[in-house]
Amino acid sequence: MSGAANPYGALGARDLIAWALAAAVMAVAPLVFSSSLSVTMLSQMGIAIVACLSYNMLLGQGGMLSFGHAVYSGLGSFVAIHALKAVGGGTLPLPVSLIPLVGGVAGLGFAVLLGFVTTKKAGTTFSMITLGIGELVFAMSLMVPEFFGGEAGVSANRVVGKPVLGISFGPQIQVYYLLAVYTLLCTAGMYAFTRTPLGRMLNAVRDNPERVEFTGYNTQRVRYFSFIIAGFFAGVAGGMYALNFEIATAEVVGAGRSGAYLLFTFLGGATFFFGPIIGAVLMVVAFVLLSEFTKAWLLYLGGVFLLMVMYAPGGIASLVMMNLRVARHGKLKGLLGSYALLAVTGLVAFFGTSAMIEMVYHLQLNEALGPVMSFLGLQLDAKAPATWVSAFAVAAVGGTLFWMARQRFARQWSAVQGEIEALHQAREAAP
Repeated sequence: MSGAANPYGALGARDLIAWALAAAVMAVAPLVFSSSLSVTMLSQMGIAIVACLSYNMLLGQGGMLSFGHAVYSGLGSFVAIHALKAVGGGTLPLPVSLIPLVGGVAGLGFAVLLGFVTTKKAGTTFSMITLGIGELVFAMSLMVPEFFGGEAGVSANRVVGKPVLGISFGPQIQVYYLLAVYTLLCTAGMYAFTRTPLGRMLNAVRDNPERVEFTGYNTQRVRYFSFIIAGFFAGVAGGMYALNFEIATAEVVGAGRSGAYLLFTFLGGATFFFGPIIGAVLMVVAFVLLSEFTKAWLLYLGGVFLLMVMYAPGGIASLVMMNLRVARHGKLKGLLGSYALLAVTGLVAFFGTSAMIEMVYHLQLNEALGPVMSFLGLQLDAKAPATWVSAFAVAAVGGTLFWMARQRFARQWSAVQGEIEALHQAREAAP
C-alpha cells in the first residue's frame, strides 16, 4: 500500500484500490477456502495481522525492540474473556461483537501503566525492561488463579442470548467475518497512524533521536504515546483471540508468543507496512500446518530466520520491493533463469538436508516404530549407512550447485543495478 504524495492528505487512487482489493479478498477468502480448517486458519490470520502490525509500530516504525509485546495482547485476552463471561452471566449488557474493543481498552490501560516506565529508556535498556515485565506478568499468570485461571486458564461461551438477524456467532464463518471487519479497521487505523505527525515523528525518533531533541520534541513522550496506541491494537488482537477460541491461558502472555511476534514481523519485513501482514500469514501457516507435517518444524523455522538475517535483513517485503523496482525498469526477465536455477538447486540441497534432519528426529522420537520411515513418498532406513551417505551426497551436491548459482546471480544482480543507476543518472543529466 503506497503512500500519497502528501503524507497527511487524502488517499491516492492506488491506495483506494489496494484497500478495496484487501476488503474483497477478505470477503471472498472463506468462500474459496471453505473447509472448517481453512476458515479457522483465516480467522487466526486476521488476529495475527493485527498483533504483528501493532508490534511493528514499536519495532519497524519506532526502532523499539520489545521482548514483551504479548503482555498487552495477552492481558487484553484475559480481560476480554472475563467480559465475555460477564455477558453470558447477564451482569454486563454488552454485545458480543464489541468484546474485541474491551480487549483494546484493556491493552491501552496496561500500556499507559507499564509503558510510562518502559519508554523512559531506549535501545537495549528498553528491550531488557520489556523482557523483565513479560516474565513478571507470565509468573503472575500462574500465581493469581483468581484472574488468570491457573494452568487451565479462563473459558467462556460466545453464543449468548437470542440470535440477531440469524447471527449467533456459533458458526465459525460468522466469527470470521466479524474478525475480518476488525482486521480491516485496525489495519486501516494503523496505516493512518503512519501518516500522522506523531507517526512521522516516531520515525524521526527511530532514525535520529538527538536531532529530534534539538528541535524541541520530547522523544520519551513520542515513544510513550506510540506505545499506548500499539498497546490498544495489541489488546484488540487479544480480544479477537478470546472471542475466536473462547479461552485464555497463561501461554498468551508468555515469552513464546512475544518471540513469535518478533520473529515473524522480522521475516515479513519490519521496514514496510505490509511486511508484518506477510509475517502474520506465515506465522499461522507455520504453527498450524508446518507443525503437523514435521516435529522438526522449529528447527526449520530457526534456519529460515538465520538465512533471512544473513542475506535478506529487510524481510520478504524488501525482496518483493527490490524485484518490483527491477521489473519497473524492464530488467526482471533477464533474472528469471537465475531465479529458476536458485530454486532448483536450493530444493535439492533442502531435500538432502531435511532427509537427515527427519532421520535424526525419527531415531530420537519414533525409534519404537522401527528404523524405516516415510519421507516425501520415499521409504528411508534411518539406520542404514547407505541412506545417510546418499542424503549427505544430495545435500552436498545441491549446496555446491546453489552456491555456484548464487555467485552467478550476484553478478547478474549487480549488473542490473548498475544499468538502473545509469538510467537514473542519464535522466537527471538530460536537459
